[in-house]
Amino acid sequence: MHLDFRHLRTIKAIHEAGGMARAAEVLNITQSALSHQMKGLEDQAGVELFVRRSKPLKLSPAGQRLLRAADRILPEVEALAEEFRALRMGRTGRLHITLECHACYDWLFPVLEQFRHAWPEVDVDIRPGLAFDAMPALRREEVDLVITSDPVKLDEVIFHPLFDYQPTLIAAAQNPIAAKPFVEAEDFRDQVVITYPVDRSRLDIFTTLLTPARVEPRAHRQVELTAVILMLVASDRGVSVLPDWVLREVKYQPDYVTRPIGKNGITKRMYAATRGEDATQPYMAHFLKLARSEPVKLQRG
Repeated sequence: MHLDFRHLRTIKAIHEAGGMARAAEVLNITQSALSHQMKGLEDQAGVELFVRRSKPLKLSPAGQRLLRAADRILPEVEALAEEFRALRMGRTGRLHITLECHACYDWLFPVLEQFRHAWPEVDVDIRPGLAFDAMPALRREEVDLVITSDPVKLDEVIFHPLFDYQPTLIAAAQNPIAAKPFVEAEDFRDQVVITYPVDRSRLDIFTTLLTPARVEPRAHRQVELTAVILMLVASDRGVSVLPDWVLREVKYQPDYVTRPIGKNGITKRMYAATRGEDATQPYMAHFLKLARSEPVKLQRG
């Protein structure tokens, strides 16, 4: 039996109109064509779909079953068609994000709060478990955007510049390192360095300072939360190097001092990596615009 959507729409129209003539008008076809279509369907099914001697025209038990199928299937088809229309117009889509930057949650959540109001039909999710396998996950379409400060050349991946930032030392006011106008690699030999629990290859203090200088700190302590890192630093349990947007509030508090890395400081750039075909999506362009502006507000306090 060959059944297509027009058969479901037709049986529904006949039931709602109460007769062939009115249903033909609703469907914008001739009554003869409608009768021929239903007769062909009945021949395929081997059963009658209507009680023809009744007025108004009524569905047979087989016709009722077909109507129930139409009531179940047609709304799903219409919903799917609407999703496709929304996709063509760029109103909907998927934005699953992972981060190679542990501190980026500080500015990412305000960005997503604005984004969800502008694009309520876009499926937004954060996939933290993929942070250490971010680029392969992006290419496998497990995620749609990666926040990173380490761009690499990959086919079909675009790295969109977001904003520049400065990795900055934060220490307790009583720490001896506070007497220096800026810090260098050697200043960390006698210090406990507190970082997020990620590989050294993704930590600015190691990639830009300690590893190139072949300096090992006295100890390396890993802590999950920014607030706990700052608490430990304030207690002089160690020092840390954090992005400038993280330090926007505490750097003016008397418990802390902040110092640039090197005489002129170090500047790095944050990127959003996407697949090439996703870069032109309107919602993606809007997210990138927000991600360029919100962190700058935090940096400026």
